[in-house]
Amino acid sequence: MILFPAIDLVAGQVVRLRRGDRAQMDVYATDPVAVARDFARRGATWIHVVDLSATFEEDEEALALNRAAIEGICAVPGIRVDTGGGVRSLEAIERLALAGAQRIAVGTALVRDRDFAREAARRYGELLVADVAARDGMVRVNGWREGAGVKADELVGELVSLGYRHLVFTDVARDGMQTGIDAQAYQHIAEVAGFPVVASGGIATLDDLRSLAALGDGVIEGAICGRALYEGAFTLEEALAVLC
Repeated sequence: MILFPAIDLVAGQVVRLRRGDRAQMDVYATDPVAVARDFARRGATWIHVVDLSATFEEDEEALALNRAAIEGICAVPGIRVDTGGGVRSLEAIERLALAGAQRIAVGTALVRDRDFAREAARRYGELLVADVAARDGMVRVNGWREGAGVKADELVGELVSLGYRHLVFTDVARDGMQTGIDAQAYQHIAEVAGFPVVASGGIATLDDLRSLAALGDGVIEGAICGRALYEGAFTLEEALAVLC
């Protein structure tokens, strides 16, 4: 299993939100590249980076600060970057690819524009990650602020048929809350997809990581972990030891 320590960005700062709520934001660092270097020094091989300013369509200054941060993180030796947030065009995918991202997550645009979803999969294939977020089995979009009127199962099935082969599934109700995970929800989504998925949302303890690891590599490709690392629930080294 891959551990993806998370760096969520707002105007160049490392933050975490609660249930995706911009009004419930904690700032953990002002130098995201230094955070990435620290993760690399301590053993991480992947980092999950989210451009929340792009997600929330913030001003150009905030967007520019995040772009610079993402480029800097991609340049950290020994780190592969999985990034997304507000990726709604082929141009945005190309820009992130040129910055050095190894995986690019697309969410809202896959739901709202199936032609885009189809063309993106055709052009970029394995580079892309379908970023599916749900609450009570129903897909959430636009920074999780809106319902999409589609079941997560249905969306995942459609995206697989278009050729998507990487998927992050976020349990919105648990994200940033450190309430623990629903391991069976991830197992179900992996069964629908037909390939292992990346789990996101609610990881609070090493036991949560153990529960995911127990599902096996055929179900869970990796786990994204943010607030628990930043607030010292466990160390990056401890988490890597559980998953290796």
